[in-house]
Amino acid sequence: MIKTFADNVIEYNKNLAYTGELPAGFRVINPFYDNPEAIKVMEQFYRKYYTDSRLRKFIIGINPGRYGAGITGIPFTDTKHLENVCSIRMQSAQTHEISSVFVYDMIAQYGGAEAFYQDFFINSPFSLAIVREKEAGKWVNANYYDDTSLLRMTEEFMITSLKKQITIGIDCNEVFVLGKRMRSIFRQ
Repeated sequence: MIKTFADNVIEYNKNLAYTGELPAGFRVINPFYDNPEAIKVMEQFYRKYYTDSRLRKFIIGINPGRYGAGITGIPFTDTKHLENVCSIRMQSAQTHEISSVFVYDMIAQYGGAEAFYQDFFINSPFSLAIVREKEAGKWVNANYYDDTSLLRMTEEFMITSLKKQITIGIDCNEVFVLGKRMRSIFRQ
């Protein structure tokens, strides 16, 4: 049986784990370990939009936010857009992520979720959410490039992750990078 793009992404996500070191005050959120419903909605999403063997163009963004893919397991997708645009409801959480608004506005301009996802795959070199403790008990989103030590400690994992994602079914002839800071990281 030939694996579909959906099968490959689901397998990648189910095996996603960061076991490396992190600087003091940082931690990783893995929605697939932290909330069993994340696996269910992630599978629904990828089976809905990616059950074929088409190659997709790769859009590389920052690591997931704690209210977007840190909850849903779907890059740049909070529960609000998951339900309102993709018709997939998440029972265990209700979230709103600012980056999700930008991406789903872009998706609407492209022609909607079905048209967009048949051509594109969005993810990150570090496909899990990273948070940083700002005050005792107060955690905020962090990006892997926010801290030199964090970037250094996660670099090998990110390179390995990108290589794995390319095997999912990515058309490497044209890759898009979201954000000025991301572009500068990829130029290094």
